[in-house]
Amino acid sequence: MRIAILSRNPALYSTRRLVEAARGRGHETKVVDVLRCYMNITSHAPSIHYRGEELTGFDAVIPRIGASVTFYGTAVLRQFEMLGVYPLNESVAITRARDKLRSLQLLSRKGIGLPITGFAHAPDDVEDLIKMVGGAPLVIKLLEGTQGIGVVLAETQQAAESVVEAFMGLKVNILVQEYIKEANGSDIRCFVIGDRVVAAMKRQAKVGDFRSNLHRGGSASLIRITPEERSTATRAARIMGLNVAGVDILRSNHGPVVMEVNSSPGLAGIEGATGKDIAGQMIQFIEKNAALGKTRTRGQG
Repeated sequence: MRIAILSRNPALYSTRRLVEAARGRGHETKVVDVLRCYMNITSHAPSIHYRGEELTGFDAVIPRIGASVTFYGTAVLRQFEMLGVYPLNESVAITRARDKLRSLQLLSRKGIGLPITGFAHAPDDVEDLIKMVGGAPLVIKLLEGTQGIGVVLAETQQAAESVVEAFMGLKVNILVQEYIKEANGSDIRCFVIGDRVVAAMKRQAKVGDFRSNLHRGGSASLIRITPEERSTATRAARIMGLNVAGVDILRSNHGPVVMEVNSSPGLAGIEGATGKDIAGQMIQFIEKNAALGKTRTRGQG
């Protein structure tokens, strides 16, 4: 098979592992910087060009699209779908997962456990908004934030009001969520491929922080998850429409709650913590499922 990997940096661990795993199984790969692609959008002969040449003959495409280039990256992926190339994750599913508010609403509609979450626009509503999610302490998140950036823990009512008003004064969209104290600064990253969790790790925040992101200095270790956590992770990925997902779960007093469904989960932490060949399993999934024009949405939406 010929597999395109949409990644802006071929030196990244995840990209290197995918190339290594694909080539190890006899496939040809090409790492494509998604921002260097340009497209001919026509009814009868759509095409994608890259560095002066047309990209043709690919059987599958693996999107590793950073949050900052979601709009252009999913447009390029959509073009691959229009050409009948099989995507490991579809453009519609990635767009759905990247919109934090939309994804939480979709998960809520299907009964997935979530932290109590508030969303508002007007500063006049701050007091009731905070009361609605159970009061301080609470977590305030930038809607467009990634890797723990733009996430604040407000420990008192006054601090919560000040932070919310400050963010609203900057005209940015925020979510206000209950603080799951019993999680003790840890979460569980469930790595889902297809309809099963293939690996799971516990991420623990560094001392003095509550954010467990590895990019923020958190540590990763192997963990055994419960059947309920496994079911929650696979259902969350399915609701987003993702074949591959990193589902972040907190252990709360009322069961597992989903914090986020990541459409482009990194491989370094999960492979290091579990010792599993996750990249190889992703390639095997493509081998079993890739077929010309098999995209469910066929580039629509």
